[in-house]
Amino acid sequence: MSTYPAYQEEPVRRSRSRRQPGRRARRLLAVVAVLLLVLALVLVVADRVAVAYAERAVADQIRQQVAGQNIESSEPEVSIGGFPFLSQVATGRYQSVSIVLRDVSAAVNGNSVRLPTLDVDARGVQAPLETLRTGQGEVTAETVQGTATVSYDSIVQLIDQPGVELSEQDGRLGVTAPVDILGQQVTLTGTADLEVAPGEVLLRFGELAAEGLPGDEAARGFVEAYAQQLSIAVPLPALPFQLDLQEVAVTPAGLAVTATATDVPLSALG
Repeated sequence: MSTYPAYQEEPVRRSRSRRQPGRRARRLLAVVAVLLLVLALVLVVADRVAVAYAERAVADQIRQQVAGQNIESSEPEVSIGGFPFLSQVATGRYQSVSIVLRDVSAAVNGNSVRLPTLDVDARGVQAPLETLRTGQGEVTAETVQGTATVSYDSIVQLIDQPGVELSEQDGRLGVTAPVDILGQQVTLTGTADLEVAPGEVLLRFGELAAEGLPGDEAARGFVEAYAQQLSIAVPLPALPFQLDLQEVAVTPAGLAVTATATDVPLSALG
């Protein structure tokens, strides 16, 4: 038989009753946290799915425009920047769209000019959801900057002189060419000055040199004439997105030309 007074049981029951609300609150917070985590994951997955869908839709629009200009290339690689993406979908305005076209080729004056890559960065892109969904309507960009690489092989074909090799030399376009001067086989070397003109890049080779080159006037005249044969205008195909050539730089892969445009249609209907 217990010797404890009956009144001592009541504080124990009160203590238990005070702990119950705290436990329920903690359980509720845990459930809410899990639900929020699940919701966040669902939103992220939905965001990425929407990005993939939009990238495919924009790529299809670009593919049609490029084909309409008789330009051949691999399938456009499109990457849409900005997060969250769904908020961009709601407004129909996208922060940036990166486009990569590989193995670009087009005929210019009967010659095929090949661009290994054309990298395009479009900003302020307007692409209404209905346009992306149906393919009807316009996709436009406020500004577009493109960088294309003209392969040295393409330029050598245009020069059309046997044995000519082009390469980057300390940031300049260098040339080596084996020639026969007055019965003597020598290798000429030199560099070119580059100039941007509408739709083309001008190559101007100045003084060419070679070890053992005869110093008489006839030999000098031959070298000057040969330098003029190397100096050509490299025509560029009409670039997509109304890109206008701005500058050129020499890289190990070829001549990198930069072009820009404003208020540009990216879609086939533009």
